[in-house]
Amino acid sequence: MKLRVYLDTSVFSAHDDERAPDRLAETREFWSRLSEFDASTSDLAAAELHQTPDPVKRARLEALLRNVVIHPVTDEMRVLAERYVDGGAFSAGMFNDTLHVAAAVLTGQDILLSWNFRHLVNRRRRAQVNEINILSGLPTVEIVAPPEM
Repeated sequence: MKLRVYLDTSVFSAHDDERAPDRLAETREFWSRLSEFDASTSDLAAAELHQTPDPVKRARLEALLRNVVIHPVTDEMRVLAERYVDGGAFSAGMFNDTLHVAAAVLTGQDILLSWNFRHLVNRRRRAQVNEINILSGLPTVEIVAPPEM
């Protein structure tokens, strides 16, 4: 059985970001192995990628969406995201990050993959998210960066 992996927007945008060569290489290495996973994202990531100002770069990033399942953001996901904020796992200003987590959890992903160390990929945040999930009768989710895959 393949791992179910939700990709947040940073995993797409890092595929084309030459400012950090190591991150670029690790991201492209992950994408080269994408078929090893059941990869998905949400229409939130698609909308965020669509805001890329450079039309050429935007087209390259949006082309990556063809390789993953895109889940619609639901009201249930928004409610869970609000629960994460109310539970102190995230601040209200981080709602899109929170919504990515809720989308990953409610679509049954094993892993949320992200380069966002400040808001997502850190032990404290993962513990808070999973505590809220357990108390809510939901599955836990691992939140990791591409090098861990």
